[in-house]
Amino acid sequence: MKDAYSLDIDRDGLDLSYQKHYDAYCKIFDRCGLQYIIVGASSGAMGGKQSQEFMLESEAGEDIVAIADDGYAANLEIAQSGLKPLPRIEPSPELTEFPTPNAKTINDLVEQFNFPEMICAKSVVYIVNNEPILILMRGNDQLNESKLSAALGTNLLRPAEPDELLKYTGANAGSIGPINLKTKMRVIADLLLKDANGLVSGANKDGYHYKNIDFTRDCKIDEYYDLRIINEGEPSPINGAPIRISKTIELGHIFKLGTRYSEALGAKFLDKDGNEKPIIMGSYGIGVERIIASFIEQNYDERGIIWNKALTPFDVHLISINQNKFPEVFDFSQKMSDNLENAGFEVLWDDRDESAGVKFNDADLIGIPIQIIVSNKNLANGNLEIKLRHTNERRFIPIENIINELKQIYSELK
Repeated sequence: MKDAYSLDIDRDGLDLSYQKHYDAYCKIFDRCGLQYIIVGASSGAMGGKQSQEFMLESEAGEDIVAIADDGYAANLEIAQSGLKPLPRIEPSPELTEFPTPNAKTINDLVEQFNFPEMICAKSVVYIVNNEPILILMRGNDQLNESKLSAALGTNLLRPAEPDELLKYTGANAGSIGPINLKTKMRVIADLLLKDANGLVSGANKDGYHYKNIDFTRDCKIDEYYDLRIINEGEPSPINGAPIRISKTIELGHIFKLGTRYSEALGAKFLDKDGNEKPIIMGSYGIGVERIIASFIEQNYDERGIIWNKALTPFDVHLISINQNKFPEVFDFSQKMSDNLENAGFEVLWDDRDESAGVKFNDADLIGIPIQIIVSNKNLANGNLEIKLRHTNERRFIPIENIINELKQIYSELK
């Protein structure tokens, strides 16, 4: 990664620095011909209030992103969907405890008692800063630890161990819920359960559950947060388009760090009134090597790479055929290479003692945009053969016109 930082005296300056890096990265990726997306991202260990990633969809990717055709894009660590909270039932039914000796999971409750999955409030306990917290999720929704960390403002969290579950709740996994907890603890829930009722959850007594739980009547939920990992096919929060989950390669990442590091390190400046204030920071990273790898991921065929003009390591690939058998081919190719370089082209000259087939295959594998083929037959006819890698089009151009023709061809390349 190429890293950069901005140091400003106020938030407006940070916004300007951030936007300049955003625009610069877009221009770089556009010029390189990359098909990329910009997603909202978690700031993670870097911290800060705003973060965006420049991503490229690829099965070889290491990140996972939620994308929808209405323009929504976000890293799965922070992605949200347009699902609405469970509707309340009125009047609220009476709370009832019932035996569930063989029901340890949400699926068990659904199969054995015909409860709709979405009214089952799954309970998990996390140890956060050495204190237990009960977390309630809808049905089989999975807890997103990145969201949990952001909501609670700490990375010091982990799932409770089995002995801790029994110690803090009075029950083992599968029978835990928000009512009659053995230990008083903070209780939080996902937003899809906000003020819900008619719910099913553990009774904090092994082999028993409650049904018709009303979060506004039967227990106290301290806070509601977006805590879940979204699923493929859920509606986008923008216009409801179906969300798809895609693997991606991270090309760049920009952060508004604010004063997190400057305050910690005592990095300050004097304002116009002579008062010390912390520097407002931004951080910006772009994966220079990843640009090349990502371009190849999007630009290849069964024969090899197809470089564009912006990224190709050479402008033309000069291929000499049977130059050992025909000295005139070698002599002409050497002069041709010099003339091309004098005309401003960067040249890769294949003068190996290999067959034409090997050289042609290697040329397609390497993928230089323009191939120039020099053979005794072409020279005898007063022509050179040109092949355009991206279209596989072949042209025969008179030798005396070759430089001018190549300049025109090259100017038309993307």
